[in-house]
Formats: sequence, structure tokens, C-alpha cells
Amino acid sequence: MRVVAGKNRGMRLKMVASKLTRPTTDKVKEALFSIITPYIKAGLVLDLYAGSGALGIEAVSRGYAKAYLVDHARPAIEVIRANAAATKNPQAFEIMKLPASQALTKMAEEGLKFDLLVFDPPYAKQHIANDVVQLQDDGLLAEDALLVAETDEHGFRSLNDNLPTGFTVLAQKNYGMTYLTIFKKDKVNG
Repeated sequence: MRVVAGKNRGMRLKMVASKLTRPTTDKVKEALFSIITPYIKAGLVLDLYAGSGALGIEAVSRGYAKAYLVDHARPAIEVIRANAAATKNPQAFEIMKLPASQALTKMAEEGLKFDLLVFDPPYAKQHIANDVVQLQDDGLLAEDALLVAETDEHGFRSLNDNLPTGFTVLAQKNYGMTYLTIFKKDKVNG
């Protein structure tokens, strides 16, 4: 696994040695960032189920200012720390060892607003629609926030059936067992 593009292009990333962690393939990562490239701005990224931190690191490599990498598993946090340090820009990453809902509460208390949000939870724990509701309720979404979900087919159907109002789906792609859904927070008029 490597960083596909940007200032850290080609950098090899460590992976979490666990059967529970499923890294995003370079092919899917490249496709994902090709889709969102027109929307990239130099804002904040939230990688809520970071695993190795690859998606947040890719986003910073491509121009985002800072990524918050959240995972609750100690082995994942150790790999994230090593990968962030390897970028030679560790200050661009905030690493949080917390369950997703606790991390969101903490970030809301800090008044953070995210421009890009990445959801790649373990397939057995896909509650992305609930996470989006909490993000919205806690005021963590910047205007025009871009959200990316990587799921299996079950998670894809669940997300699309339960996507809260106020969001527009920009793209949906299928890569074997992996489904990408890219959606955007609607602008509030007035």
C-alpha cells in the first residue's frame, strides 16, 4: 500500500496486522480521489475509522491542511503514528484513540468543522448514516462538506436507504466487494 499522488507520492505505508482491518486498495484510493479532485480544498479532513491512516494521509498529500485520524484499536494507532511520522509532516495529523462517537463529541467541543470526511469502518460495524446524523447535529460539517463512504454491498444499501436529508449523492461506484458513495452537504440558502 502506498500514497498514490501529491507531495508524498509513492511513499509506502505500513498496514495493520489484523484480519479485522481491510486496507483500501491503491486502485480504489486512486478512483476515489479522481472523483473528488474537483472538490478538494485546503481544509480539514476527518478519517473516522482510520485503520492505517492511508486515506487521511492521501488527502493531506493532495493538499488538505490537516487530517484527524480516529481509531479505537491500539495496533491501528501505532501504525497510524508510524505512517504519519514517515510523511515528514507529522504536525499535519491529529491522532485520536477513541471510539468514533466519543471522538465526534470531543471534536464538537473543540468547534472543529471538516471539509472532507472519510468513512471506511469494518464491514461488520457500518453505521455511517448514524455517524452523519451525529456530525450534522454536532455542527462538525463545513459548508459544502464532502463525505466519502467505503462499504460492502450491505453497507451501501443501508447508507443509501438511510442517508439523512440535506445531502446530495455525487457518485456511486462498485469495485468488486467495495462500494464507494460520495456525497456532499447541501448549501443552506439564506
